[in-house]
Amino acid sequence: MKFFSDNAATVHPHVWAAMHAADAPDTGYDGDGLSRRLDDAFSDLFGKRATALWVATGTAANCLALAAMVPPWGGIVCHREAHIETDEGGAPGFYTHGAKLILAEGDGARLTPATIEAALAPIREGVHQVQPHAISITQSTEYGRVYTPAEVAAIGALAASRDLWLHMDGARFGNAVAHLGCHPAAITVDAGVDALSFGFVKNGGMGAEAIVLFDDARDPALIESIHRMRKRAGHLQSKGRYLAAQILALLKNDLWLGNARAANAAASEIAAAVGDRLIHKVEADEVFLVVSPAEAAALRAAGFDFYDWNAPAGAPGAARLVTSWNSDPAHVAALARALSAL
Repeated sequence: MKFFSDNAATVHPHVWAAMHAADAPDTGYDGDGLSRRLDDAFSDLFGKRATALWVATGTAANCLALAAMVPPWGGIVCHREAHIETDEGGAPGFYTHGAKLILAEGDGARLTPATIEAALAPIREGVHQVQPHAISITQSTEYGRVYTPAEVAAIGALAASRDLWLHMDGARFGNAVAHLGCHPAAITVDAGVDALSFGFVKNGGMGAEAIVLFDDARDPALIESIHRMRKRAGHLQSKGRYLAAQILALLKNDLWLGNARAANAAASEIAAAVGDRLIHKVEADEVFLVVSPAEAAALRAAGFDFYDWNAPAGAPGAARLVTSWNSDPAHVAALARALSAL
């Protein structure tokens, strides 16, 4: 009974069917019919003109977007526990040829205008210190917390006032939209986001993510830059139609959103059984809770698979439980019972 990552979930049957349907000769790279449909598909989704590029991984989506926004001598403000800081093996520096991550604080791995300003305050203008060029936020965050439209808009306003790009790491973007019940544009383009890494792999995809660029971005050259960087980085796959097929299948009839709602509901069921063990409010598909090493061992002996996590001060231990679009209801119920019995 696996609850260690939504990356471990199976591929949605509609995705497999779409890839099989795409298995016919077509133009290579991104010139095929399916890839050419992506811009319109995302423009329809967000209600604003958008340009979309497929890539194979979330790391590539994040770092190609940031590399187009930030020069090698520039800086990117992010939370100190952001994925680009803690889990991408230095890829942002690799793709940007040296740009620095400027680390900021915030509860639940969420930035605020105040914590961003605090990180920027010590930076003097001039050549002696790295100057910020972008802000990157994660939606939902590494601790399963969600930014509201107003919170994103406040960061967007700060970014605009300082002439900074605003990037959103949306590896679990669907889970955030499902929790908020808002239009996808409300937490992206309408709130000042310039580029979104739209996650599909954690939500029923096999190996396709999207970089979504909104055409009202302040620099039209951004779109051309990312196209060129994708090629140079080795991410312009020769049979791109299979990546496009996955994305279009998940966008069709809002399958991506239905999958996210299912994962969120499973996490909420588990959270209801945890009580005061919860470390973070559950707003997506991740549950963080206090468990002792002996309790964790007992849960594993009962067949539950999950990651140990950094425990808060004074706690004997902690765990992270992650649900997915097709978490088995029987497994979810069994875990909830086991947790309530601890």
